[in-house]
Amino acid sequence: MIHIHNVTRRFGRMTAVNAVSFDIPRGDSVALWGSNGAGKTTLIRCVLGLLRFQGNISVAGHDVASRGKHARQLIGYVPQELGFYDELRVSEALAFFSRLKGLGRPDVAAALESVGLAGSERKRIRELSGGMKQRLALALALRGDPPVLVLDEVTASLDALGRHDFIALLERLTGQGRTLLFASHRIDEVASLAHRVAVLDSGRLAAMLPVAHFVSQQEASSQSSSVLHLTIPASSRSDALRVLSLAGFSPELNGVGVLVPVPLERKAIPIRILAEARVPVDDFEVVSMTDAAAAVKARQEHTE
Repeated sequence: MIHIHNVTRRFGRMTAVNAVSFDIPRGDSVALWGSNGAGKTTLIRCVLGLLRFQGNISVAGHDVASRGKHARQLIGYVPQELGFYDELRVSEALAFFSRLKGLGRPDVAAALESVGLAGSERKRIRELSGGMKQRLALALALRGDPPVLVLDEVTASLDALGRHDFIALLERLTGQGRTLLFASHRIDEVASLAHRVAVLDSGRLAAMLPVAHFVSQQEASSQSSSVLHLTIPASSRSDALRVLSLAGFSPELNGVGVLVPVPLERKAIPIRILAEARVPVDDFEVVSMTDAAAAVKARQEHTE
């Protein structure tokens, strides 16, 4: 369904994506995994035809560079950061984006019911929670019933409950035979949604692994560790990265905060360090490798 061959994208002297090649058959689900700067978002933008690149990308046989409009008609895209006009009503947003896609007037009730937003037609965008906005973005992406979904860190701004509900919705939708390409920093999301994992390192494809193998590999290398997801105000994130790095941790930015790999017995220490440095932490969540392994096992049992 998606063919990516020898794709390279440079920004000046920096090579963001370096000779990446892999295929995603119809109905497959591939997660892009890697640290910040690994090339995940750049590769997604190349697939969407938003960036020029060297190499070849096609969607269902349509070359993205020469037949980009035809390729994009087959793709539903949900970005990490949403750009809605807050005063629009939900029904108006659906109608507006449908016109942009060249589609007819939408069945608003059916479109919203499919993503768990039934009864929200009259609400203004500003009245929606973060999770509801993501569901609306998904409803817009699904207009025209595209066979491919492309998602870029779509749960990064959601709390734990909103993330759980959104992933459950995506599991149901991808179970209907759609092809999925998505980027994520979260091992539990990858375990729940991906069949295979494309590991990117400094723009190169370091490995393409079955998801069970990937999770096992991560679990083995973690040595009873977990990942602490800290929700931190944007104005304080650079301070958080600096303070935690000086304390010997390896933090990474992710959506609304910072991811910090920690041994299970030290999971509270980053919060204490940030408190002592007067860096505010609005919320936190611990994601363990055990949870990810359990998600993979549950999917395998359901498939069997």
